[in-house]
Amino acid sequence: MSAVVIGASGGIGKALADAIEDEGVDVHRLARSFGSRHIDLTDEESIAAAATTVGSPDLVIVATGLLHDGEHGPEKAMRDLDPTWLARNFATNAVGPALVAKHFLPVMPRSGRCIFAALSARIGSISDNRLGGWYGYRASKAALNQFIRTIAIEERRRNDGTIVVGLHPGTVDTALSKPFQGNVGPGRRFAPDRAAVQLLDVLDGLKAPDSGKVFDWEGREIAP
Repeated sequence: MSAVVIGASGGIGKALADAIEDEGVDVHRLARSFGSRHIDLTDEESIAAAATTVGSPDLVIVATGLLHDGEHGPEKAMRDLDPTWLARNFATNAVGPALVAKHFLPVMPRSGRCIFAALSARIGSISDNRLGGWYGYRASKAALNQFIRTIAIEERRRNDGTIVVGLHPGTVDTALSKPFQGNVGPGRRFAPDRAAVQLLDVLDGLKAPDSGKVFDWEGREIAP
C-alpha cells in the first residue's frame, strides 16, 4: 500500500504524512516548497507532472487550503469583496483539488478499495450557513464539496471501490487558523497530530456508499 499527501509541508499535511508512515505505509510527500517533490495546485502542469511520480497509490489526501495571507483575510461584508482575492480562494480551495483528482485518480487502482480525500470545511455547507461573512472561503469550500460529489459519481463508473470524500478537521492549531482561534475553546482546538489521527480514523471507517460526501473529524456527515 502507498499514499500521497499533497500539502505535506503544512501543519495538518505533515501530521497526516507522519501518522500514515507510522502505520508502515509508504508515503509520497508533495508540496509547493518541495524541490524534487514539487506540486502547485494553481499550476496544472505541475499537478500532471507530480502524478507521474507516485506509482499507483491507494490513498491520496489533498491537505491544502487558503484562508488568509499577509494582506487579505475572510471578508466580513460584501463591501470587502475583491475579485482577485476571490479568484485565489477558488483556485486554491476548489479548482486545485479538482485538478488533482483529474490527474491522480487515473493512476490509482482500477479495482478494490482506495480513497481520494480533500480537506474541506463545515463552513462550506450552504444549509449550515447562519452567520454569513467569509464569502470567498465559504463559497470556494462549497464549490469543492460539489466537485467532490460530482467526481465521486464519475469515479464510481471506473472503480466502484473508490471513495471520494471531503474532510472537515475542525479547528487545528496551524498557521491557517491561528488568527481565528480566540473564540474556540481548548477542547475544540486540536494539535495537528491529534487531528491527523482523527481524520485517518474517519477514513478507515468509510464504505463505498459514503463516496461523494463530506465528514467531520468525528465521522459525522456534513449536510450540503
